[in-house]
Amino acid sequence: MPQIEKRDVQILPIAAQTTVMRSRTWDRLKFEIEYALEKGTTANSFLIEADKTALFDPPGESFTEIFLKALQERINPQQIDYVILGHVNPNRGVTLKALLELAPQITFVCSNPGAIALREFLSDQQLNITVVKGEETLDLGKGHYLEFIPTPSPRLPDELCTYDPHTEVLFTDKFFGAHVCGEQVFDEGWATYKQDRRYYFDCLMAPNARQVETALEKLRDKPARLYATGHGSLVRYGLREITASYWEWAKLQKGTQTTVALMYASAYGNTTALAQAIARGITKAGVAVESINCEMADPADIQTAIEKSSGFIIGSPTITGHAPTPIQTSLGIILSTAKTTQLAGVFGSFGWSGEAIDQLEGKLRDAGYRFGFETMRVKFKPTDATLQQCEEAGTDFAQAIKKAQKRASKASRSSASDSQAPRTEQAVGRIVGALSVITTQQGDLSSAMLASWISQATFNPPGFTVAVAKDRAIESLLHSGNPLVLNILEEGKHAGLMKHFLKPFSPGEDRFAGVAVDQAENGSPILSDALAYLECRVDNRMECGDHWVIYAVAEQGKVLEPQGVTAVHQRKSGSHY
Repeated sequence: MPQIEKRDVQILPIAAQTTVMRSRTWDRLKFEIEYALEKGTTANSFLIEADKTALFDPPGESFTEIFLKALQERINPQQIDYVILGHVNPNRGVTLKALLELAPQITFVCSNPGAIALREFLSDQQLNITVVKGEETLDLGKGHYLEFIPTPSPRLPDELCTYDPHTEVLFTDKFFGAHVCGEQVFDEGWATYKQDRRYYFDCLMAPNARQVETALEKLRDKPARLYATGHGSLVRYGLREITASYWEWAKLQKGTQTTVALMYASAYGNTTALAQAIARGITKAGVAVESINCEMADPADIQTAIEKSSGFIIGSPTITGHAPTPIQTSLGIILSTAKTTQLAGVFGSFGWSGEAIDQLEGKLRDAGYRFGFETMRVKFKPTDATLQQCEEAGTDFAQAIKKAQKRASKASRSSASDSQAPRTEQAVGRIVGALSVITTQQGDLSSAMLASWISQATFNPPGFTVAVAKDRAIESLLHSGNPLVLNILEEGKHAGLMKHFLKPFSPGEDRFAGVAVDQAENGSPILSDALAYLECRVDNRMECGDHWVIYAVAEQGKVLEPQGVTAVHQRKSGSHY
């Protein structure tokens, strides 16, 4: 569909006296990892025009100008009585400040952490604030008797959902959303966006699974006909399915026995973005994360999280040459609580010097802790490449913990030989596929993996499936619409490439250093020594246990060695590669 404008505001009624204003962009706005699929986004705001008027969640500064213009065409801003905020951040503060100039009479409604942030971001403004301390209510007239439900998490300590019993609309802010952009306002064909909602959950919600379950319990008693989400299409048709999925995904994450305590504080949001990327990498590897915002957490909760974890990671900004007080407090708890057998990690962002990161690393090294990845130091705002490096570091950290546990488990029992392996695993191991290398390049991001679980799937269009383990670095680059190249290796000439792509790569390391490559039309690398290659695009993917099965459509290809034979990988057991 042609994109006439890169950004606009879409407005239409969704319930009695209730209107959605969808600020849309087809571009990627932020570097937080939940935006990484680059499918654009919508920032959904809502108006209830009853005896009193309430505006929900004005968008961030990327939309300030076009949103306020659309708002003024819809209503006189001086008629707005309340601005209800699901969460408060500096980005949204720009729009709120501009709105105050048009409507100084408005009263902000938010949680107590939100009020604190609001006063900080708008310190030069005269503010009217109603603080929601519990499940309180607000009467707008004409039957709209709003109920507020605090749903805080470490990432969003001020998170607030709102329910309107009159229309049975639940304003969910960050819950049940997805970062996609298009003409579709509601979720007709809701399964189409299930992958996008799952990715959004994995990035934003999975590190806070315990708090997500608490929020779902609170929302369970609100009989909603519509989820008015903060991002993406509004949920009307898939209400039961997305709610059940959130329960399933949260239980899956919470039920993981191995956990990592991820502690951080953030001055401008950069350290938070790094924390989210690291958390994403950890959860991909099947390890749970207990995400802790040290500025909001009780010291007793930090101690408990460290005690039950198999490893810990701490991240900090640098403020006047030091770590902020909450991080220093957390470091003291770590040094007095954590065992030296627990794996450690340090990361942080800084503007000029970065002393806080060095101080954290030095204290932990002096105390005898082993590190699961090289300390991550990021100057100013993280880039896509930086976030990919952080995600890979998180995966490496989780894999190191799992390997240590596996070694300990093996030491406690005698291992079975291949001949003693279960018959089913022996039989599964006899399934073979073409030994290949999957490659992809998307902007500054590139990755590759050796693969043998490959099979042709369709004649028309020509397509194939490949199984990709959830903890593979390339997994995040294989979503619907993404380009890739399938490089099929040649028997007798595959050993060098196989050895190269089997070796462990450090986070952010160039997978193609020392390898002869050409560039495909879709931008991905073609291995010059391959038997054949296919330029493809991901069409769909299905979650299957510990792997994703990727279905890709071949757009063009070529046999480079017509007399060659495809290399295959023979296994004795189906329990490993």
